[in-house]
Amino acid sequence: MTLLDNISLRAWGWIGPIAVALLAFVLRVWKVSSPNSLTFDETYYAKDAWGLLHGGYARDAVDGANERIIKGETDVFTQDPTWVVHPDGGKWLIAFGEKLFGLTPLGWRFGAVVVGSLTVLVLARLVLRLTGSIALACLAGLLLTLDGLHFTMSRIALLDVFLAFWLLCATACLAADRDWLTTKLREIGPDTWIWLRPWQLAAGACFGMAIATKWSGLYVLAAFGITVVVWDMWARGRVARWQDAVMRVLRVGIPAFVSLVGVALVVYILTWTGWLLNHDVFEARFGHGYGDEPVWGSVSNPTRGPLGGLIDAFRSLWSFHVMTWNFHTGDYLATKTHPYQSNAFGWLIQWRPTNVSSNFDIAASACGAAAESKCVRQVLTVGNPAVWWVGTLGLITALVAWIRNPTWRWSLPLVAVVATWAPWWITSGRPIFTFYAVAIAPFMIVALCLVFAAIRRRVPDRLWWGAILGYVGVVIAMFWYFYPILANRIITYDQWRERMWWDRWI
Repeated sequence: MTLLDNISLRAWGWIGPIAVALLAFVLRVWKVSSPNSLTFDETYYAKDAWGLLHGGYARDAVDGANERIIKGETDVFTQDPTWVVHPDGGKWLIAFGEKLFGLTPLGWRFGAVVVGSLTVLVLARLVLRLTGSIALACLAGLLLTLDGLHFTMSRIALLDVFLAFWLLCATACLAADRDWLTTKLREIGPDTWIWLRPWQLAAGACFGMAIATKWSGLYVLAAFGITVVVWDMWARGRVARWQDAVMRVLRVGIPAFVSLVGVALVVYILTWTGWLLNHDVFEARFGHGYGDEPVWGSVSNPTRGPLGGLIDAFRSLWSFHVMTWNFHTGDYLATKTHPYQSNAFGWLIQWRPTNVSSNFDIAASACGAAAESKCVRQVLTVGNPAVWWVGTLGLITALVAWIRNPTWRWSLPLVAVVATWAPWWITSGRPIFTFYAVAIAPFMIVALCLVFAAIRRRVPDRLWWGAILGYVGVVIAMFWYFYPILANRIITYDQWRERMWWDRWI
């Protein structure tokens, strides 16, 4: 291969994924303002983001705020802080869109559109690194682009698409670090301390942003914190004595802990800057708990000295974390139910998708339905069956392949899927939803593409390309078929009902 050919391949390694990401952006931004309302938990996050943007902290809204916001009003907030049950990291990204387009449906959803499209790009580049195939990289991006779950979550102001993005970025950085390590070890030998690993530091920052979006990112950090040590030990080769093995674990584990956990902690705390600068208003609102006596240390026993204010700010932040932890794990949520809650074991087959928005009371004349029928609009977070059902088979195949040939490439999507899915298996005492699985989708596609890469080495090119193109055709057809109930398009009731393949989807 000539130098020109190599440059051309590198260029196409970017051109292809960027083109697919642009397609994802166009699909997601098209008529993203529909529905013209605060849907599902947008009612919290869109308003929290506006408070962060215009004061540094989330604020309470007045009664009837949602209706007034849709009319174009923004003077609907008090100066009191509001209770938040998730960190501010993801809400700052929602605020980015509101900064550009105001407190409007386009404004609070634009951040999700951009981040969802960037997720497609990162996924494609990760698959290119793992397989060396531009075709499979573009296929991976296209599968995520045309997945109904990721599509809908990229068009509403919920936090999960931001969590998925940062987790994917973190694992992509770790994959780059693994390749970087292979080259580095040829220069320095297997038993050298390596403190500065740029891609590992970047992964730590991404994990910090993931956890600053939703605490469930902690599970993935923990899983990959262990995994990278195993990868590193494997890359450095065997040792003769157990004492040497212990020393090697220390050489690998201590720098990795600093780069991943240490950096993640710093980034996480930085996303709470708004809280730290305004901790006094939170203390005044929440520092007394539910009674008259103060329960936060910074309220009942303020710190003296020149650093007292800074110390009390962190004490307040800690007390708030304790209260939030109790909220997520306490009796309040354990007693709640929701009509669209789901069991995590059914997520991979999209057993119970979530109705984000729906209107079943539209006159038949609006869509040309029969006079005795009616028209329907809905946003249902249902995944593309051609992606999720085939992807589930891909995961099973990848697991078998990893058992037979335990390479780090096979382990990457498997560890990620387990870390983003398994923690919810034991969360049966509170309502959870299928749309949480949007964090699983990119890694399921990675596993599927690794399987396709393995198959390509064993079958003729014509057969492989025919199968891939046929599969892409099915994925496109499924996306087109379900598009009306993903994008709030108006259809007849009969058209809506035929798309409800299972009663569990209603």
